[in-house]
Amino acid sequence: MVFASYIFLFYFLPICLAVYYLAPRRSRELVLTVASYIFYGWWRPDFTLLMLFSTVVDYHVGKKLHASSDKKRRNRLLMISVCVNLGLLGYFKYWNFGIENLNAIIEGAGMTEVSWPTIVLPVGISFYTFQTMSYTLDIHRRVAKPVDSAMQFACYVALFPQLVAGPIVRYNTLANQLKNRTHTFSKFASGAQLFQLGFAKKILIADSLAPFVDQVFAMDDAGCGLSWLGLSAYTFQIYFDFSGYSDMAIGLGRMFGFEFPINFNSPYKSDSITDFWRRWHISLSTWLRDYLYIPLGGNKKGSIRTYVNLAATMLLGGLWHGAAWTYIAWGAYQGFFLIVERAVGKRPLYYAAPSFVRIVITFILAMIGWLFFRANTMTEAMRMLSAMFLIDGVGDMSLGAMELTTLQQTTLVASIVLAWFVPNTQELQDKKPSWLPWFALCLFIVAIGRMIHQGQIPFLYFQF
Repeated sequence: MVFASYIFLFYFLPICLAVYYLAPRRSRELVLTVASYIFYGWWRPDFTLLMLFSTVVDYHVGKKLHASSDKKRRNRLLMISVCVNLGLLGYFKYWNFGIENLNAIIEGAGMTEVSWPTIVLPVGISFYTFQTMSYTLDIHRRVAKPVDSAMQFACYVALFPQLVAGPIVRYNTLANQLKNRTHTFSKFASGAQLFQLGFAKKILIADSLAPFVDQVFAMDDAGCGLSWLGLSAYTFQIYFDFSGYSDMAIGLGRMFGFEFPINFNSPYKSDSITDFWRRWHISLSTWLRDYLYIPLGGNKKGSIRTYVNLAATMLLGGLWHGAAWTYIAWGAYQGFFLIVERAVGKRPLYYAAPSFVRIVITFILAMIGWLFFRANTMTEAMRMLSAMFLIDGVGDMSLGAMELTTLQQTTLVASIVLAWFVPNTQELQDKKPSWLPWFALCLFIVAIGRMIHQGQIPFLYFQF
């Protein structure tokens, strides 16, 4: 089930809210847990067993970790959690990728390929795996205490507002909220408003650009102009799709009394790639920093080791997004610029330029990175890159047979204005302008009409 669907908006969410608020306070975690398993299992009920298995393992490991003072035993317990979680993630997310590459090698050697059934990727496994694993890691580091009950932990892992595409919420963030959280009308109204604005981002902006993006990336002969335009459209599509989801998740959390961390902070206003990663998918970048980069040594073991740690972190961050060489290339690309900026003092090579120029250059660098993120194959990515930078000659500078519709042109212009010149949704809510509730409601109604007309389009990050 997805947020941007008729069944969620008009059946699941109203029923869930009604049952939740009618239930006694001591039963609300049970209501949320059951609702979350229904939400997650709507497409494939059997995949709930994977999440349940991971939940049971980490719940018991967390209890034993907290009770033990023996270092070797604690390390063994932590390895059980890490191996179970990464084992499940590795099998379901990377097995197909491994078999494909193995068969490519075998075929090159003239041998018979390995036959293996295609593994279906469970939605959201990357998110809830990182989330539940952070729980045992924090208990091992003595920075968190175990949950009071199995139901609380099951609720934390399965909480449907952020289950399938984040933000990745650590247990410490929700520990007190699971026990005692406030439910007020103003908090509920703020959450509903944020949900409406996020829904509008997804439907009215991201989904309007999606058809044009798909057409450009499916072409074998896109010229320079068309390649740049298609990539620009994707740059705004992925931002408004994923930030829209995050707004909806945070908004839903507030409607149930939770406060999730902000996941985006106007990333296209960044003036360096380092700054970009402080603003884009904040819950993932901080997770990678705290549980991978710092344990590897961070910047405490000399410059060379720091660069190696940055490269390893971003390569694994790219691989986390998907089992493909394009994601690995995207991670390497990001890591390269982080290393360069670290080498010149945590600032870009163009730091002497005016602020607006730095922002524009950073945006273009981020946009080129998105080419590898969106392309289906490295061949496709390199073909478009060649066209964009005229590597094979001048090429076609026009848009060819492709034309942006009036709606898509308007949406692209609106995307630029919203990303660079307008406060983001969190900033707007903090300012509390009197017109915002009515504006959000109107956008929400228009977006519902468009959703019904166009049908259901999954969020981009659902594939991760």
